[in-house]
Amino acid sequence: MHENTTVDMESNYKKFDEYEKSQELKVPKYLEETYWWAYVHPTSVQIFERQWLVNLILWGNFARLRDTALDAMGQKIKGNNLQVACVYGDFSQKMAARVDSESELHVIDVAPVQIENARKKLKGHANVFLHHQDSTCLKFEDEQFDNIVLFFLLHEQPETVRAKTVEEAMRVVKPGGKVVFIDYHRPHWANPFRYIMVPILVTLEPFALGVWKKEIIDWVPAGLRPRKITKETLFGGLYQKVVMVR
Repeated sequence: MHENTTVDMESNYKKFDEYEKSQELKVPKYLEETYWWAYVHPTSVQIFERQWLVNLILWGNFARLRDTALDAMGQKIKGNNLQVACVYGDFSQKMAARVDSESELHVIDVAPVQIENARKKLKGHANVFLHHQDSTCLKFEDEQFDNIVLFFLLHEQPETVRAKTVEEAMRVVKPGGKVVFIDYHRPHWANPFRYIMVPILVTLEPFALGVWKKEIIDWVPAGLRPRKITKETLFGGLYQKVVMVR
């Protein structure tokens, strides 16, 4: 927990620079090889950081999915909060706007270009802190956060990476705290997107069908199982919201 929540974003970013140099954290091989075009190359930010485009990618559902994730944490989000991985579009700005002035929002990402993009988008929020970290090995203490959100992250990760990411999220959430997952889901058989999405995901998101085949709870280790879990599907089952209470 940071003692001073009035640090401006520029000084916060200097802390990020120091952290990056000391830890020498590298972009994972799977991300570099599979998603260089979307998240790693600097040009990717220039292409994909457009609200209309991320909404199109989600078939017009971005705002609905964003808001249902944030609503799970409250109209006014209190306590110590963590966003695991940066997000194109205005997700982080909307979340930061909801976070109580006496509370904190921490955002992590493994790609420096994504941290830089988030810094620009979140400038002016004194209680937002950026961290260059890997979701599979968070540098936070156990049971540190009241709310954790993973917005369309799991489908981008290989099975073993996905399992470790879920484990880490459950490790750092407080007892009684929430972990909110928004991601793809196997659509209902009558939903035409069940058939449209398969070739798209196979071509562009080669790990995504893994979240069609398993429930997110399947990646939670026995010792970190939540005491409560709720699941809701949206857009004919193409998307899911899973909320786990530790």
